[in-house]
Amino acid sequence: MSEINQKKSAIDGGNHAALWHGRFAEGPDAEAVEFETSIYADMRLAPDDIRGSIAHAKMLGKTGIIPSEESASIASELSKIAEEIRNGSLEIDTTAEDIHSFVEGVLTDRLGNIGKKVHTGRSRNDQIALDERLYLRHAVPELQSSVLELIRTLADISAEHTDSLLSGYTHMQRAQPITLAQHLCSWAWMLKRDYERLSDSVKRIELSPLGSGALAGSGLPLDREFVAAELGFVGPTQNSLDSVADRDYCIEIASDLSILMMHLSRFCEEIVIWSTVEFGFIDLSEKWSTGSSIMPQKKNPDFAELIRGKTGRVYGDLIALLTIMKGLPLSYDRDLQEDRENLFDAYDTALHCVHIFTQMIGTAKWNKEKMAASCVGGHANATDLADYLVKKGVPFRVAHEISAKSVRKCLDSNINLEDLDLEEYRKISDLIENDVYEVLKPQSCVNARKTTGGPAKERVLEQIQQLKDFCKSA
Repeated sequence: MSEINQKKSAIDGGNHAALWHGRFAEGPDAEAVEFETSIYADMRLAPDDIRGSIAHAKMLGKTGIIPSEESASIASELSKIAEEIRNGSLEIDTTAEDIHSFVEGVLTDRLGNIGKKVHTGRSRNDQIALDERLYLRHAVPELQSSVLELIRTLADISAEHTDSLLSGYTHMQRAQPITLAQHLCSWAWMLKRDYERLSDSVKRIELSPLGSGALAGSGLPLDREFVAAELGFVGPTQNSLDSVADRDYCIEIASDLSILMMHLSRFCEEIVIWSTVEFGFIDLSEKWSTGSSIMPQKKNPDFAELIRGKTGRVYGDLIALLTIMKGLPLSYDRDLQEDRENLFDAYDTALHCVHIFTQMIGTAKWNKEKMAASCVGGHANATDLADYLVKKGVPFRVAHEISAKSVRKCLDSNINLEDLDLEEYRKISDLIENDVYEVLKPQSCVNARKTTGGPAKERVLEQIQQLKDFCKSA
């Protein structure tokens, strides 16, 4: 029997018949069965689905809705099913309509009518909302651990390069001298906010929707507070329609993942540029590079490019989730079944990319000479010339004009500011003295910028320590 026909047989009334099949005199078309099932997307939710069912069964026994011994039997058998799935002795049947149907079907096979009582007082609508929340509560911290590892890696690399000069850029034009350490710390701070965004989003899934039923709660005396406490939630959700009808928590997590991927993509763009012969700032490990099928000499930054490309995939997942939700009336609509594939794909992609990026950047080598050379030429010390004059009492706008005229003079003579004769400087401003040449050295430019967050060594060391402290306390 083909897989589609097997699924049709199950929905028509096989061992794991669809939970709704009793109302129908005629089963759905085989192709319809294939189209509407979600088991492949749901499979990863099995542990969470079972955990929720155990809590629900305990509540049914506690409230006397079912006998306590039957409640205990259900909870015990569900625990066995979870362990068997975990160790591989029980395979998930992909002919089941969804993970809820599979778990309940196995339970019923083993306990008979007692197993059929597990769904008392609940719907798959509140069940899936619970499963997703339970899943995200342990999946998000796993991703956050990977983000922390990347932050630590960047902090460690930064600690080795507090004196490694590098030109900072705006508009991809040389701007001011900084250090590699400050530059890498800037990415680490962005990642720290990504971590915090995820933490903030998890706060909004700390309420249990179970007991909301299909949309209107239950006429049975369910103890929603007990179930919420049993599952470690702050409490139950406050409105049953809202509980089953919205997926804003999925959208919010996908949004967080999109921002995280955006940061990785921008960083990867720099790595691609910096690994070119023209820049030569970074030398990626051969373990994290690829070659060409036709050009023997090539060493390509393919992993950085792939992460950059996969960012669009995560964006697509977010847009898909938003589009699924945009026109749905209250309460539950089957469109919501489509949320899992996009949510899980966005999560898996981000998790994998963070892991790959960490290894790629952690094994790279940095060319200090080429980075330092980027600070020479391009007049990146022009602002420091202006600051030099400000310290002598010149209004900044006037100092800016004097520095700009000096740059123009250098451009006409094809030289750098540090190479302009003092005599020429004094023609522009008699306040410029011989000490200006020390001020214009790239290292001096860096050392002078001691404001909080600046590139001066002592300030960057503060940042590195702050990042490391955050990783320890997070």
